[in-house]
Amino acid sequence: MVEIKELLPGRFERIGAHSHIRGLGLRGLKAELVADGMVGQTEAREAAGIVVRMIKEGKMAGRAVLLAGPPGTGKTAIAIAIAKELGPDVPVVMITGSEIYSEEVKKTEILTQVMRKAIGVRIHEMKKIYEGVVKSLDITMAKNPYNPYQQIPQSAKITIATKDESKTFEVGQTIAIRLINEGVSVGDVIMIDAETGRVTRIGKAESPDVKRYDIEAEKPVPVPMGPILKEKEFIYTLTLHDLDEINARRSSFSIFSIFGGGREEKEIEPEIRERVNQLVKNMVEEGRAEILPGVCFIDESHMLDIEAYSFIARAMESDLAPIIILASNRGITKIRGTELVSPHGMPLDLLDRLLIINTRPYNEEEIREILKIRAKEEKIEMEEEALEYLTQIGAKTSLRYAVQLLTPSMEHAREKGREKITKEDVQAVEKLFADVKRSANYVRSLEREFMISEPT
Repeated sequence: MVEIKELLPGRFERIGAHSHIRGLGLRGLKAELVADGMVGQTEAREAAGIVVRMIKEGKMAGRAVLLAGPPGTGKTAIAIAIAKELGPDVPVVMITGSEIYSEEVKKTEILTQVMRKAIGVRIHEMKKIYEGVVKSLDITMAKNPYNPYQQIPQSAKITIATKDESKTFEVGQTIAIRLINEGVSVGDVIMIDAETGRVTRIGKAESPDVKRYDIEAEKPVPVPMGPILKEKEFIYTLTLHDLDEINARRSSFSIFSIFGGGREEKEIEPEIRERVNQLVKNMVEEGRAEILPGVCFIDESHMLDIEAYSFIARAMESDLAPIIILASNRGITKIRGTELVSPHGMPLDLLDRLLIINTRPYNEEEIREILKIRAKEEKIEMEEEALEYLTQIGAKTSLRYAVQLLTPSMEHAREKGREKITKEDVQAVEKLFADVKRSANYVRSLEREFMISEPT
């Protein structure tokens, strides 16, 4: 029999390092040991819960957060959980400190773009639209003036109806072309913008006279009620960077860019951003928009230099600033671009403005629970003895190394005809893949064979 496997449409199957995170796992402000994909780090999660409340109440202005702790202690997981707690509409931008360095764009420009991508503007707009189900559609075609063998739409006559009224309209060439491009036919529910003429096909209208099949390509939509011409509120969310780019494109159009092949501008002028800021403030004051401060997460923040830190400190004081979350696993180290030594490689005046959340290494019980969650997320089954052995590996080496061994162990088990990971499978792949300590010892034992220069 031919094997047929059903694939769910729109389902993204790739499993990421933090795809199991659903939130901070708090009940009130109290963290549970295991909840929402989070394990342990109860103090850090409770501190993050207070930060989430401050963000929602608009009390985080001028502040930022630093997640500081050893590698593999859940700093990125907590940042992702904070974003999940804030809701799906809140924009979240995640970068690493090294991403700001480019030969084409200044560091401050990259940071500005990242921060403005993390600020959403929810716009409420009232528009006049024609909405209803298409009862008849007659498109008039004419000869193409440039090709006598080809016809193009010239106009159209369309009858639109709701449950309360029906009207027939004559529309011009632009709307006729859009009706064809959208694939509009009789029985479709459509919407035509009265100002721009934009046509939107919503779907096939529900009708008791039309036979419905068990499997259909699209779900039917109800026939609209009320008048055909109506005012309707549209709500959509853009980021400040989106608005910057829209205005920059309008400003950069010139005859020289058409004929001279002028290069695309990599940076946005400050005047354009000021204009956008004023536009957004006016819309907020008029009640036509609301600002959604998002999260700008910068991992490995010790890779930033003194100029970038100075810029971030100034940006924190801006009226339109996102919630900045930094993460670092460095202790006492040099501030990049200087000879000064400081905690986490950051200037002390910036550290004083941060709410610092420390993360600690996981204990054996927490490592065991994390391995269970990751195995479930990756659809891997393992015997209790294998779980205990992986837990010991995680406690002895690192949690990340233990998690990395899960999938190779599953591949080894399948090769042996097993559907569950055994201790034997884990031991086999442990011999094949070295942890950091074993690799370092290997290098030391054969350092003369490696091309290693002595540190100066």
